[in-house]
Amino acid sequence: MSKREGIMEGGRMRRRTFGASIVGGAATLPSLLELQARALGDPTVTIDEVTPSVTPAGTLPPAEERTVELFERNTYSVVNIFDVTLRPQVNMTGSVEVPEGNGSGFIWDEEGHIVTNYHVIGSSLARNPPLGQVVARVTLLGADGYQKNFEAKLVGADKTKDLAVLDVDAPVELLRPVNLGQSSKLRVGQRCLAIGNPFGFDHTLTVGVVSGLNRDIYSQTGVVIGGGIQTDAAINPGNSGGVLLDSRGNLIGINTAIFTRTGTSAGVGFAIPVDTVAKLVPQLIAYGKVMRPGLNVQLAPEPVAKQLNVRSGALVLTVPDRSAAAKAGLIATRRGLAGNILLGDIIVGVGDTAIKNAQELAKALDSFQVGDQISLKVQRNDQIQDLPLTLEESTR
Repeated sequence: MSKREGIMEGGRMRRRTFGASIVGGAATLPSLLELQARALGDPTVTIDEVTPSVTPAGTLPPAEERTVELFERNTYSVVNIFDVTLRPQVNMTGSVEVPEGNGSGFIWDEEGHIVTNYHVIGSSLARNPPLGQVVARVTLLGADGYQKNFEAKLVGADKTKDLAVLDVDAPVELLRPVNLGQSSKLRVGQRCLAIGNPFGFDHTLTVGVVSGLNRDIYSQTGVVIGGGIQTDAAINPGNSGGVLLDSRGNLIGINTAIFTRTGTSAGVGFAIPVDTVAKLVPQLIAYGKVMRPGLNVQLAPEPVAKQLNVRSGALVLTVPDRSAAAKAGLIATRRGLAGNILLGDIIVGVGDTAIKNAQELAKALDSFQVGDQISLKVQRNDQIQDLPLTLEESTR
């Protein structure tokens, strides 16, 4: 037998002996000593000969390097949020169960404002806390890699859009705001990145594409949010409130919901578009609430409208006195002298946008602000009329 064959044969013998000890259970002390003795007994066997070569890591491909750079630059803008009324619990298997209310958020500005989803701190908000009260604990990541905890006070919240703003008293060096992008310019197929804290695993990155636009998001707050972004980037419980970024690292949405039958990601996630966020967050900071524009009229529910043979448009039932709608001349539904029902105005358009029902009217008004002047197209006695109207703050 040649020297090399002896080494190879010895190697196989050693592997068989070690493998047998593993299959039979944990490696025993005698088997380890036997391995050592055999190696020392053959001076031709060296450590180098039994050590596999290691391939140098080298440089990353440009696409991967770009992804790494985007994550490293933006991960400091993402925070972990814990509802003060909830705590993670360890189950019987030893794994940590992350309750709803433990989620993500991101740094809005250097003043310490943190943006997240309403439902992330929904348990605290259900108690109707006053503005300025501590409702959550926020964990910020420092440049040294350590996480720092801060109490977070309520600045404002809007259940309709599933948004909330918190405030932390943190050093400015820990406050790295995310860069805002534009969701109105998105195209299906664009690459996107999600950063959040799924299942309590902080600062987790997933990558995907924009799968769809203008989706209706069925939020955990029980409301439907229009104009949502659909993505196949994995979004799981705990990701809510985290960032969805474009390939330049700009914020394009807030991860808020998933479509799933198992409770985990099925490749269909949804984000609130950043254009909506950029419009509402300053109002939450300034007023503690969203100044939502509206007509402040009562509209007929769809079943009632159909009973009155209104197949398209939003039928006006009542118009409050001295309201902007009353000043614009909007007519309510009423009864005639004979007790018959006289239909009021049917809103069929806002500017150039056609309106088929009350939901579409609300969605159309959502793109305006309080004080904006709009043109309502109404059907009155089988004729279409244009009514100029100044939007006021909604009280409904």
